[in-house]
Amino acid sequence: MIDTGTTTFMILSTSLVMLMTPGLAFFYGGLASKRNILGIMIQTFVSLGLTTILWIAFGYSLCFSGGHGAIIGNFDAAFLKDIPFNQMFSGGGNQYPTFIFVAYQMMFAIITPTLITGAFINRITFKGYLIFLVLWQIFVYYPFVHMVWGGGLLASWGVIDFAGGIVVHAIAGFAALASVIYVGKRIDTKSPPNSIPLVAIGTGLLWFGWYGFNAGSELKVDSVTTLAFLNTDVAASFAAITWLVIEWSREKKPKFLGLLTGAVAGLATITPAAGYVPLWAAILIGIAAGAICYISVQFKNKLGWDDALDVWGVHGMGGVLGTILLGVFATTAVNPNGANGLVFGGGAFFLKEVVAVLAAAAYAFGFTLLMLKLINYITPVKVEPEEEMVGLDEAELGEKAYDEGAL
Repeated sequence: MIDTGTTTFMILSTSLVMLMTPGLAFFYGGLASKRNILGIMIQTFVSLGLTTILWIAFGYSLCFSGGHGAIIGNFDAAFLKDIPFNQMFSGGGNQYPTFIFVAYQMMFAIITPTLITGAFINRITFKGYLIFLVLWQIFVYYPFVHMVWGGGLLASWGVIDFAGGIVVHAIAGFAALASVIYVGKRIDTKSPPNSIPLVAIGTGLLWFGWYGFNAGSELKVDSVTTLAFLNTDVAASFAAITWLVIEWSREKKPKFLGLLTGAVAGLATITPAAGYVPLWAAILIGIAAGAICYISVQFKNKLGWDDALDVWGVHGMGGVLGTILLGVFATTAVNPNGANGLVFGGGAFFLKEVVAVLAAAAYAFGFTLLMLKLINYITPVKVEPEEEMVGLDEAELGEKAYDEGAL
């Protein structure tokens, strides 16, 4: 018997997560230079189409079909061939169509690799990026989804991740760092954001969509759903203000861009812990996110890594930090399906989370670096200096974001 309330909630959550991809496009598009707005936005929007094809063809099957205790699943559910449209998904006692779960997880698959694009803005060819998008999902994203959420290896070890600290942010952030190291610095590293208001719109859409990202990850409606919802907002808010205060004290002026970046850092950091920690822990996680992610960005700048839009500092370090703090603050008192963290006597669980997230980050970094080198044998990965100077909007797309001659 279908539960119409839960079904409606999951449809709404899926829609909210889908909204995050255009939100990310606006966020990155506003941060880009005027010559590269469309270049970064198409890299985000194209995932809506290409990733959907991959997911329906075999991605969902590799993540959630078979392979219990393994690294990857199988092809039994390829093209969803044995899943009737009216089959009920009964995970956790829920009663809604399995197709909604397929769609919900697909939205995660769509946005995760697009997080990486902000790091190598205006330096990657579109053809090279398309190959990257396909291979990275198959060899990095799908295995970690299966290992953590699909009953695979890490799940069998007792590793948990509520909505994607390991599965989304850590692996994407460290893949971004590998990409930056491979493609090198931009020729013009001082180009300012073309539209901070556009960044604000993107942040608003991301923040709004994140409620579906985190609260929806409970996969049903209960008290944990509401906890995850509130934890998400609280952590983002505390992180935003923490980043604002730190930057204000250093720069002597409050920075709107810093406030927005801090919010995203808080959202990324609370993601793995949202449904496993009490509200007071979400406050501490938010403060830690604002401070540590800010320090990470400054560290990146000091080392000269040209992570143009701070993907590693915000998402990579946010994902790692959030997973570690999950190992500290998790408690079965708020979620019986979770675990007790270090504060509640769960030293072994804490170590599992630390080892898992560090191993995931290392693998994503190493494989991404190798993959980019291999792709370069097929097609050039990095654009020519002349194209970079002209801007990818004109050089690769033959389009302009703004018609400056129009009234």
